[in-house]
Amino acid sequence: MNPRLLFIVALAASWFVALGCRLYQLQVTRHVHYSERARQQQNRMVTLTPPRGTIYDRHGRELAISVEVQSIAVDPTRVENKEEVVKALARILRLDKRQLAKKLESNGEFVWVKRKVEPARAKRIKDLGLRGVILLPENKRYYPFRELAAAVLGYVGTDNAGLAGLEFLYDPVVASAPGKRTVVRDARSGIVLYPSREVSAARPGQDLYLTLDATIQHFAEEELQKAIHAANAKKGMAVVLDAESSAVLAMASYPTFDPNKYNAVDAENWRNQPVADAFEPGSTFKMVTLAAALEAGVISPRDVFNCEMGAIRMHGVTIRDHKPFGMLNVADIMAHSSNIGTIKLGRAAGRQRLHATIEAFGFGRPTGVDLPSESPGLLRPLERWSSVSPAYISFGQGISVTGLQLTTAFGAIANGGRLMKPYVVASVGRPGEEGSQTRQPEVKELPISPSSVAQIRSMLGGVVEYGTAKSAEIPGFGAAGKTGTAEKAVPGRGYVPNRYVASFVGFAPYKDPKIVVLVALDEPWPAYHGGDHPAPAFQAIAEKTLLYLGIRPKRDAPMVWPGEDNRVPRVELASLERTPQRPERQKPQPVEAGKIPDFAGLSLRQAIALSSQLGLRLAPDGNGLVERQEPAPGVPLETAGGTVRLWLTSAHVARSVEKGGKT
Repeated sequence: MNPRLLFIVALAASWFVALGCRLYQLQVTRHVHYSERARQQQNRMVTLTPPRGTIYDRHGRELAISVEVQSIAVDPTRVENKEEVVKALARILRLDKRQLAKKLESNGEFVWVKRKVEPARAKRIKDLGLRGVILLPENKRYYPFRELAAAVLGYVGTDNAGLAGLEFLYDPVVASAPGKRTVVRDARSGIVLYPSREVSAARPGQDLYLTLDATIQHFAEEELQKAIHAANAKKGMAVVLDAESSAVLAMASYPTFDPNKYNAVDAENWRNQPVADAFEPGSTFKMVTLAAALEAGVISPRDVFNCEMGAIRMHGVTIRDHKPFGMLNVADIMAHSSNIGTIKLGRAAGRQRLHATIEAFGFGRPTGVDLPSESPGLLRPLERWSSVSPAYISFGQGISVTGLQLTTAFGAIANGGRLMKPYVVASVGRPGEEGSQTRQPEVKELPISPSSVAQIRSMLGGVVEYGTAKSAEIPGFGAAGKTGTAEKAVPGRGYVPNRYVASFVGFAPYKDPKIVVLVALDEPWPAYHGGDHPAPAFQAIAEKTLLYLGIRPKRDAPMVWPGEDNRVPRVELASLERTPQRPERQKPQPVEAGKIPDFAGLSLRQAIALSSQLGLRLAPDGNGLVERQEPAPGVPLETAGGTVRLWLTSAHVARSVEKGGKT
């Protein structure tokens, strides 16, 4: 054989032997090793996140759902043209090119680019067919009504965990149990799913059915926003409760946010104000003081109190009214919202009774509503009350409450005396189905008797009928409630000038309450009273809600409370005349020489005539008949200082007495 040919044959034989040995090594000797490497490159264990449970309103409308979307990742080891991939992904996903390029410099095989991408963008990326770019299916939370009830529902983070609101509180229930699955990557690094390769099954989350009504929620949010804009207010809240059960029908905060893109607004907008924000209630709290005095049995609606013409001095402190009032009966104290009159109601009840009644109405502790971040408000222990604390607290200063606490307290007046525990979730799982958990209304306290409830209802009706909240009247339905205008307190700074919280809380219809509604505005200006903007907003929300609930107005219907016990008569407003009872004295006592005379029972004209004879100066408060005086009768003239202060009854009583020639 030719030596050259022999060499070529030997070389070829050696090559085949070497190749055979290498193949033997790969396929036999190291088969297990390379099979495992191939499996690692092709297969990846991924976590499967099934949909979270759906959140429905009370009529089954979807408030929060889960939709399938694509998440984008990259395997840097398989990217052929990093510059092209960076440019394409940055353009479609609107990402920073430098940061994306830095991610692709990783030595790993998996880098997240963007989670939960909109379907249109994901399709554009998939159509490019870029090697090394991976699309993975995931579930994203979606809120079809966007801002509606956003602060109540909360929102879900990128990792599918609830971060606020019901999504956070009920996360263990609504969240799904993730599963595991092996996925296979094809030559282009695309993902292929094989059901047979599922390692552990995923469990979907349970659904929530709420007491919220999407329509009533819309009414509340719409009217609240209108009121805030009309009042130039900083922010505001509204609550609508079912009067019988305190189930939350609507709970609104403004400004609000879209939970689909919660990061687009300031975190302050995420706050559920009726639950999280405590404020001084102002005159709305007078209802509680009135309840304390009635339950103590020390007053009746016809009792008359001297409101000191707008100022009273107690323990070295002068407390002023929003306007001067003379003699008012209890109903008028509520209707005209006299601070001084309410102070006297609280003083009649006593500090122990007042504090106990405040606690019985649920103030100073959380309501227990199934929402996170609830504030308990602020009620100092009785032993920490100062000498003037009962006076200030009686008209809503020196105490802080939440909007929900205040609404549930008025709910106890609306439903006959039962303080109910408010709630938002009616059931976990569809009611009636196996495994579902249904919530039942729960009575927390019985803070007030039915007889006192009937009287308070009538007087709150007077607030709307002829008092500070005429703009809250609902034609054909009637309404009852209380306005509040509270100076805004800032910790460490006292009360800020020209900063107020204006509010109205009440119930309707007047005859048979179905709903309790609160509207509160923070820093309205220049019209800052509760009757200016909150009361009309209450009227609009309540009227729309009643009509929506199928309750029809009754024209010319008598305003009579059935009450929980029909034997308890309603105190008719017509009988609560805004005139005090006339002093029993029928004629003046003889004047004793050198001493202050007894002016009680005299008209102002008669008192002036008598004082002029003795050379005394008078300082009268009010008009009509003299009720009391200072100094007292019989004090020597030389020690009296020459001036006598008189407190008189209302004017038209004096006129009627003078016409009859009686004193």
